[in-house]
Amino acid sequence: DRTTVLRYARHYETGELLSERHWEFLQALRTFHTGMKMCNDLYLARLDMELYSNYNVADCEETVFDVQARLASKYIPYIMPLEEDRLLCVFNEMFHGGYTAGMYGYKWAQLMSADVFAAFEEVGLDNESEVRRLGRSYRDTVLSSGGAEPPMEVFKRFRGRPPSPGALLRQIGLE
Repeated sequence: DRTTVLRYARHYETGELLSERHWEFLQALRTFHTGMKMCNDLYLARLDMELYSNYNVADCEETVFDVQARLASKYIPYIMPLEEDRLLCVFNEMFHGGYTAGMYGYKWAQLMSADVFAAFEEVGLDNESEVRRLGRSYRDTVLSSGGAEPPMEVFKRFRGRPPSPGALLRQIGLE
């Protein structure tokens, strides 16, 4: 949001505001490769879920690397891994620290946070009274639940509907 950025973006020595030229440059950078990054994130999430949910080495004719290649051809066909690629050997998020199928959770969290931020945009980020009201509603629904209720139900109570990918696509410049 330009208003928010320009409120804080000042030169560290002179205090001069961010120039229009620099603002436009930042806007162009926002969308650079975002479609490819989204596809790569979805590929990693699907690969993570496939290996944790459906892959059983004893019952499968595919190796984990075959699964990797199969899913890459669907999600990132423009940059297929080389045959000797061994991403899975260093994919720490998947195999260490209890992240079982956690890559999907990252993308889901991005989608939900973008949708929550969209609620604030809808009331107008410069509308202080509405932002405060919505902030209290967020605190009283999402933050106060403390994980005691299913996240989808909490989100629907806050937004009045399930999460929608539109806000995330807009936020990253793909809409």
